[in-house]
Amino acid sequence: MKCIVLFDYGVGNLHSLGKALGRRGHDVRIEHDAQNLGAADALVLPGVGAFGPAAAALGAHRERMLQALGDGIPCLAICLGMQLLFDASAESEGTGLGWIAGQVRRLAAARVPQMGWNGVETQPDPLFDGVTGLVAYYANSYVCDAVDAAAVIAWTDYMGDRFAAAVRRGRTWGVQFHPEKSAAPGLRIIDNFLDEIE
Repeated sequence: MKCIVLFDYGVGNLHSLGKALGRRGHDVRIEHDAQNLGAADALVLPGVGAFGPAAAALGAHRERMLQALGDGIPCLAICLGMQLLFDASAESEGTGLGWIAGQVRRLAAARVPQMGWNGVETQPDPLFDGVTGLVAYYANSYVCDAVDAAAVIAWTDYMGDRFAAAVRRGRTWGVQFHPEKSAAPGLRIIDNFLDEIE
């Protein structure tokens, strides 16, 4: 049994994500303090809320979290969590982790937010093993622009705006969509992440 820390920065409902992560019997712990990452086998940054308050909540834990990512702890960052991997956001004040160089910008579309299902063009990566023709669930107004396009492992187009659907650096993955709400393919993505932990 592995210990998965679901980091709570006080901005989202963690129930459905925690349930999906715990399907194999792993110990899923909701933590508010990154100092408790020492015993963790994996870290998950959840994905509901606004960048500013979440970045503020991360502030005191930033260095410890970056150390954990640098040490190679597997991390899955979802929606807002993915945005927090970047430097900063046009949504609000605050400093992200800067683990992936780049900025978060508002969707360039006539209708924002994007709410609902959208196709995802994936690149070969263990996170997408066994997943073909991915259609995932989105709930976002902001998207990430990576400085290095090689960090992007999946793309989505919304009303003519093509943006990063997933990124990777080392053993850290970020997905702009919600795998826990994306039916069987989304659960397969979570299982693939759990495979990386195990």
